[in-house]
Amino acid sequence: MLTMNKNKILYAGRRAEDIRSDCWIAFEPKDSGGLVIQLKSRVEPMYGNSIHNQCKEVLTGLKIEHARLEIEDYGALPFTIAARIETAVRRAGFNPPEYLPEMKPHCIYPTKRDRFRRSRLYLPGDQPKFFINAGLHKPDGVILDLEDSVAPTEKDAAALIVRNALRQVNFYDAERMVRINQGELGLQDLEWIIPHNVHIVLIPKVEKPEQVIEVDDKIKDILKKNAIKQPVYIMPIIESAMGGLQAYEIAVASPNTVALALGLEDYTADIGTQRTLDGRESFWLRSVIVNAARAAGIQPIDSVFSDVSDMDGLRESVIEAKSLGFDGKGCIHPRQITIIHQAFAPGEKETAKAMKIVLAFEEAEKKGLGVVSLGSKMIDPPVVKRALKTVEMAETLELIPGNWRENK
Repeated sequence: MLTMNKNKILYAGRRAEDIRSDCWIAFEPKDSGGLVIQLKSRVEPMYGNSIHNQCKEVLTGLKIEHARLEIEDYGALPFTIAARIETAVRRAGFNPPEYLPEMKPHCIYPTKRDRFRRSRLYLPGDQPKFFINAGLHKPDGVILDLEDSVAPTEKDAAALIVRNALRQVNFYDAERMVRINQGELGLQDLEWIIPHNVHIVLIPKVEKPEQVIEVDDKIKDILKKNAIKQPVYIMPIIESAMGGLQAYEIAVASPNTVALALGLEDYTADIGTQRTLDGRESFWLRSVIVNAARAAGIQPIDSVFSDVSDMDGLRESVIEAKSLGFDGKGCIHPRQITIIHQAFAPGEKETAKAMKIVLAFEEAEKKGLGVVSLGSKMIDPPVVKRALKTVEMAETLELIPGNWRENK
């Protein structure tokens, strides 16, 4: 526990004219005088009383009786205001109970082990302005990032903002993912986020299976402590040569691992080269990730495409990723999502072939046959499994009608 900074002003948040959906907090603990709140807000005429009351409620919930709080509001939603106040209080050396905003009904929905993960949108964990509309772009998953996109001085603030966002923000059924930090800091991140309906934890820069086991064990302890029965899945990210050499062992380290992801920016730096559009420098690792994931029965997920203005380049990158066997790709801007989904969608010939295999499989099941054949050709179980996934995606994307079997 930090030494309490009484009569010293502690700060949290952002202040500037171009800031939006955020706020800036100055917190000064006092020995007496109650709670004094000074508010400056763009929306003060309409919401000043509500913001003022919320500040008092949060401070009271944090067991603060005497303090001066100055707030400059730039359109922050209540979950952000609460997180910023709590950050400033904790920076002052207090160790209060967590102040948890209400868990909204739209934040309570499950995921499943085997679901589409074509796109996952990275959102910097300390910038709530990006959270609010992220789900409207319909990514398969959102990643609330506590690692590389957050400055070291803002790690504490990001953990609280992400925790509150998990309880309040509508991500419209996108899979709720959090990328934690490395090592001990990442294990501390889990304490803040796991009780709040996280679907997947991304573990960065994994180089050995023990890293996965350590995170998995910590998650299990937190779930048990909070009497949560819903599992939290894991997605290790391979970002180095050593990680590539250990890829299969990492992939099978925990039964809760559902995907193996690739991080090429750190990998190319690790092997001493530059990342290129044609990707020759990363072909080995990409092939390793696909094979390790498939051998482990989990999904291989490709790296992000970092040029957000190059839509043609992105499309080619996704087509190549799909041809190598990847199931999904990371994205760093909402405009990339549609391109990724389109490029991962099955083509007309691919869909037609998959439909024939599925019909043959279902016919064999009806007859109680252990083997599936299409004409004179025997169809192996992995081919049937892939065909079922292709048809499921085609139905989801409405490329074929839901009653297509009746028309065959």
